[in-house]
This record gives sequence, structure tokens and C-alpha cells, in this order.
Amino acid sequence: MVLSMEFFTSFWSYLVISSPFLLLGIVVAGLLHSFVKISLIKKLMGGKKVSSIFTASLLGIPLPLCSCSVIPTAVTLKKSGASNGATSAFLISTPETGIDSLALTYGLIDLPMTIIRPLAAFLTATVAGILQFIFNEEPEEKIEYLKEKKIHEEGFKARLKSGISYAFNDLMEDMALWLAIGLLVGALINYFIPAEYFSILSGWQGKLLILLVGIPTYICASATTPIAASMIIKGMSPGSALLLLLVGPATNISNILVLQKFIGKKGILINVFSIAIISLLLSFLVDFMYEYFAWPLDFKMTEGHGHEAFSPWEHLSAIFMSLLIIRGIYKEEILKRLKPKKNCCS
Repeated sequence: MVLSMEFFTSFWSYLVISSPFLLLGIVVAGLLHSFVKISLIKKLMGGKKVSSIFTASLLGIPLPLCSCSVIPTAVTLKKSGASNGATSAFLISTPETGIDSLALTYGLIDLPMTIIRPLAAFLTATVAGILQFIFNEEPEEKIEYLKEKKIHEEGFKARLKSGISYAFNDLMEDMALWLAIGLLVGALINYFIPAEYFSILSGWQGKLLILLVGIPTYICASATTPIAASMIIKGMSPGSALLLLLVGPATNISNILVLQKFIGKKGILINVFSIAIISLLLSFLVDFMYEYFAWPLDFKMTEGHGHEAFSPWEHLSAIFMSLLIIRGIYKEEILKRLKPKKNCCS
């Protein structure tokens, strides 16, 4: 009983620290979704130009799309005239980071990592896009413009309402299960794993292991963050944590199989190679920077953090986030399985 209460305290501490940043992140992400027009993104990413690759990498950073939900968006952009290079850049930078995961990074890790993470995503995506442009570009294809949603033709209030609705419904439903898993695993690591245990993953052999495990599997950017934070507390270097934060959200087997149809086997190999090599090099660079500049790893989440350290507002935000997560899991994972499947004749 004492053990279970102590673990619950650890889990609740993670949730309380995370919730204000998560709430801020998903609201901003929802507003971005509502106010940024797809037609504008298509226009900026269209054409067979190197500049479109940089634009795609930059546009993908704040958008609230995970590795699965980014695919239909990327396919739409590809069919609307985006090059393989721009499509690949968007596919990599978008799931690697987002407003929600950046807010969580600041809350659970530190400011340097909050700055490094989007820069690393941009660099990884841009290198992959340029390599696609050089080795795997296709001839100019016919552009098929899709209809813009009506909400983008309406006023500020309608867009604001749509953005908030998207944040607390669609976005939370997409990430609720993974977020719950990430918080739970982070709390488990923080409570049960001895100090310095993950220092074995800080060398080049440990980094290669992270690559081998991270590339074929998937966990969303926000869910990866509490896991990475806990592993740093237990001895993992910041560079190895960055490696996990980059490769975990960016790739998985199912998406690789789907994307093969649109950018080809060569395109898939270029993307995986770029993510692996650039992320690995950046992980060594980040380890060097933390050591050279003596950046302190001053976490809010420590093994001794208890309820008394938090304000009532922080507890309320955690309760609200808990309800959103439970609701999201129920609607996305449970309710859909309870609904009878329609056959072709219904």
C-alpha cells in the first residue's frame, strides 16, 4: 500500500508539472490548426525548388501532427504539387516536434533542450529533403488543388472556436493514449530505476541501440518527452535523450510501408538514413555542448518532489488534463471498438 501511494505521488508529480505546459501547447496548436490555411502551406511548399524544402521543414515544427496523422496531410501536399524533397522534410520535422511537445520539454527538461529540439528537427528534415531533391526527385506533375474548409472563410470568432474545439477534441483524442503511456513510463522510470542506470546509453554503443529500437517503433513527441526526462535523471546523457526525442516520433514500420507508395523505396531509404545519421551526429554534439558550456540539468521533476511543492492552480490543471486524457482514451480507443462495424451493404 505504501509502495503504491509512493508511486502514485511520483506519477501525480509528473502530471502536475506537465499539465500547465501541455494545456498551453495544445491550445496554441489548435489555434495554429484553425488559423493556418492548407492552401497557404501548399503554395509555400509547391514547386521543385530547394527553397520549398527549407519552408517545409520550418512549417512542420509548430504543427500538432503526429507520425500517423501527418501522412494524409503530406499526401495531400504531394498531390498538390509538393516535391519529394519538400514532402519528406515536412514528414520528418512535423512529428519530431510541435508546440505541445516543446512546451512540455521546457517544463520537464530545460531551456537549452527546448531550443535544441526544434533546431535539430529542422536540420534533420532539411538534410533529408535536400538529399531527396538531389537523388530522388520526380518530373513536374499536375497540381490538383483541394477545396479549402469553410472555417477558413469565416471570421475570427469562428476560427477561435474551431481551434479550441480541435485542441480539446481531435488533438487530445489523437494523443491521449500515447500521452498516458509516456507519463506512466516516465513515472515508473523515475520511481523504480536506480540513479545512473541509463548512463550505459550515453556512449556510442548505447546511441546505436537507441537508433535500432527507435527507428522501427513509434511514440509521439509529447509522450517521448517525460520518458526522456526520466532517463536523463537516471543517468542518460542529454545527447542520447535528444536522439530518442528525434527518432522515436519520426519513424515507424507502418508509416514506412505507406509512404513507400508516394516517395518510393529510394525515398524511404534516404529518409531513414538522414534521420539516423544526422540525429546520431547531433547527439554527440549536444553532449559536447552540455559539457563544454556546463549547462546544469536543473529539473523540476526530482525523486523527492511531493504534492506540497505545487500550487492549487497546478493541481487543478492536472485534474483537468487527467479528465481530457481519460475522455480521449474512451472516445478514441474504447468507444470506437464498442461500435458495431458497418458492412458494405449497410
